Parts: sequence; structure tokens; C-alpha cells
Amino acid sequence: MSETSIRFQCKDPVIKRIYDTAEARCLTNLRRFGQRTVLVEGGGYEKIWLETQPMGGVMYALRNLEAAKNNVAMFMDFQRADGRLPGSIEYHPDGQIEPQFNKYQGFCFPDPALDLYYLTGEDRNYLNRLKDTLRRFDECLWRTRDSNHDGILESFCVYDTGEDLAVRYADAPCWWSEDNPPEDASIVPMASMDVMSWSYASRAALAEIARIEHNEGEAVHWKRRSDEVAEAIHTRLWDASAGTCYDRDKYGRVIPILCHNPLRCMYWGSFSPDMADTFVRRHLLNPDEFWTPIPLPSVAANDPAFRNQPENNWSGQPEGLTYQRAITALERYGYHTLVTALGKHLLSAVADGGYRFTQQFDPFTRMPSLVHAVTHQPVKSGTGEPVQDAYGPTMLACLEYIAHRWGISPHRNQIWFSLGTGNPCSTAADCFGHCYSLENDGQKAVIRIDNKTEKTFTGGIRVICHQDGTVLSTVPIEP
Repeated sequence: MSETSIRFQCKDPVIKRIYDTAEARCLTNLRRFGQRTVLVEGGGYEKIWLETQPMGGVMYALRNLEAAKNNVAMFMDFQRADGRLPGSIEYHPDGQIEPQFNKYQGFCFPDPALDLYYLTGEDRNYLNRLKDTLRRFDECLWRTRDSNHDGILESFCVYDTGEDLAVRYADAPCWWSEDNPPEDASIVPMASMDVMSWSYASRAALAEIARIEHNEGEAVHWKRRSDEVAEAIHTRLWDASAGTCYDRDKYGRVIPILCHNPLRCMYWGSFSPDMADTFVRRHLLNPDEFWTPIPLPSVAANDPAFRNQPENNWSGQPEGLTYQRAITALERYGYHTLVTALGKHLLSAVADGGYRFTQQFDPFTRMPSLVHAVTHQPVKSGTGEPVQDAYGPTMLACLEYIAHRWGISPHRNQIWFSLGTGNPCSTAADCFGHCYSLENDGQKAVIRIDNKTEKTFTGGIRVICHQDGTVLSTVPIEP
């Protein structure tokens, strides 16, 4: 396993303060789960969750590769015999490590796990284990989450998709550990674009693993299986006239709430380019819906189901986790400049809010929503109560948006150099057994690999290289 590290300096005092503060507070989220170091979600959330921490750990990998590795491996270690992965893992004071199967809690797992394969030296034993994990998880989904056998996977409880207090879940239970759905709820089992996308992501990753292994037949098989899921999402859940996806209730009726979840589908890659473009143009960039003064509310701001509540509530305020997922979601479909725009909004809101890293932000005032560091109930500034100030997804999102504008970041077997303008800066990263550096005067930048190769580029672009430094492509990151 090669060593990793990251170093960053810049002349902009606001960006530098956000970066340094986020790095320092991320250290407070490192924990020992028995003999293992992990990165917990933080901000009062002391577990590792499937929807956040494999992704968060790998985003943190240049700073602590061991934590990144454990944030992925622990979920594989505790996969049940039936293929189900724990929704969360908790470490108790008595030393017990408890895998929890009372919800699925999202599935931001396949992409980070594949990134980790390259970061840790392309170990084929790890790759084989990951292949087995994803195959068994996908089989479990289709065995247990298609209760009416209509070919659309279902969510059984609020925490399956991690949407605490979401209005569209109505009277659904928060937790549900059974393989059969609740019988006395009005909405669930809910035909879910999220759960369908988990299957798509698993199968797409299995196809990618087959290509790595030069197994063309298996790659074709899993590509076809993933395409089947994508087609089912398009034909059964996509509303062409509305330009978005809607989930359906237990009776097959559309749940007509305009939520941000299509952006989640883009994170998992289950949308076609046309579907993604339609949702982005018609809804994501609409200032009445999702492009509020600080964008990305969980529900469109003009939807009757929108609730502007400061506690962890997925019916309203923009969440740090949504900003974290949006990077992959948008870059996957070529929206690199849009990621830069979102980064400007988030970094500005954090700075204007006193350099607090909270879970949510008011979409209209742009101020951080102050909640108690443990109970997550709203508090007023100046009361002396401990305020949530180290929420991991928000901190990691800030670090990632900075790296995707003025820094260096690994992606699969590639290394990305982002040459943002207007901010003289320098950064260096160690990974893949190489040392990469970037010197940016705010207008042009010099890239070096192992202090030997030197290439100069005009700013405003991202230079995508193979890990050996071979330039593969460039894309604009500024309008």
C-alpha cells in the first residue's frame, strides 16, 4: 500500500482558512473501532454509515489512507450471509463493534470502493472480494426488495434512503429490519429511484471490475444487467412531461413531490445523459426550485412539501451530504463548471457563517443552521450550548470543492489537476507511488510528476492524466 499525503497553500485568506479549519476539524472525527482507525461522520454522529463513510473515507484518503481502507472494508467484513450490508456500524464503550441492519441507509459504496482499489496498489484479492460483495448485495436487493414482483425495487422505511423527516414518507417507520415490508403504512413499500440506482451502481461496478480483469464476456453481461435497471427507471419512474423522476407509493400511485433525488441517481449513474440534462436544465438550475441563494434544497423550494426546518430534515434545507454527492453526480455527466459554481456557493456560505461546518444551511439566508452538537435540536447563537461544528460531509465537501478548483485529486487510475484562475496557490500530493505537484500563479500553472516531468497550462481547465502523468484530456472548469 503506497503512502499518501496532500499539501496546499494559497494566497486567498478565506479559502486558506476554510481549508485549514476543515482539515483540523476532520482530525476530530478519527476514531478507533477496536484495532482499526475509521473516520466517523462527525457533528454528533459517531457511527460510520453506508451512505456517507465509504465515500467520506476515500475523499479523506490522501490524508489517512488507513482510515479510508477501513471505512470500506468494515462494511464488507460485516456483510451478512444473505448479502445484506449493514446500514451503519457502531462502536460501543465496552469494545463491541455492532453492525446494524435496521435500515439500508443509502449506498455510496461502489465508486469509493473501486477508487480504493487503485489507491491501495491494485490488489486483485481485494478486487475479487469487492466483486463478491457487490454481486451478493445486488442479489439480496432483488430477493427482498421487490415485494410485488413488478421489477421496481422498494424502500421500506425512512432510513433506507437516509431521508430523515421527509414529508413524502408520510407514516412510514423510521427503521425496518425485516425482509417483508410493513403492512400498516400508507406509502411504503415505496417504488424507489434510489434503491433501483443501488442495483444499477452495483452492476455497473461489476462490469468495470470485469473489464479490469479482461473478462469481456462478464463485462458485457453486467453492462446488459445494469442497462436493464436503467431502462426500468426510465420507463416506470421517469416523467417526461415533468422532466424528473417520481417515486410511487404501495398502490403504484405517483408521489408528486419534486425532490433532489434525481441528483442522487446521477451520483449512481443510473440516468441517461438526456435525463440528467433535462433535470439539470429544468429543475436544478431553476431559482424557484433548487438553485436558491445557496442551492440544493432537498425538496424544491416552491413545492408544497418543502419545510425550511433547521434540524436534520430532508424535506427542506440544503445538506452538506448533498453537496458532497453532487461533485460525482455532476462531473459524471460533464457538468464540471457547475461543480465550480456550487463550490463557490458552499465555500462562501461557510465563510459568511463564521467558518462553521454544519449539516444544513438556510436556502434563503445562506446561514448555517445551528443545532446542538449532540441532540441536533435547534439552538440560538450565544446561549453557550455546544453547537454542531464538525459535520464531516460538509467539511469533506469543502475540501473537495477546493481540490476540484485549485488542486490535485485521484480518480480511479487517473490524477486530476484543477487549474482555477484568480487564486495563486500550490499543492502537492503523494499517491499511486508518485509525487504530483501543481504551481498556479492564478493565470497559468505548472504540473510536475516526481519532480521530473513538467507541463505548463493556461488556467481555467482541468488536466486529466493517467497516474504516470500522461495527459488524457482537458475540460473547462470555469465559464
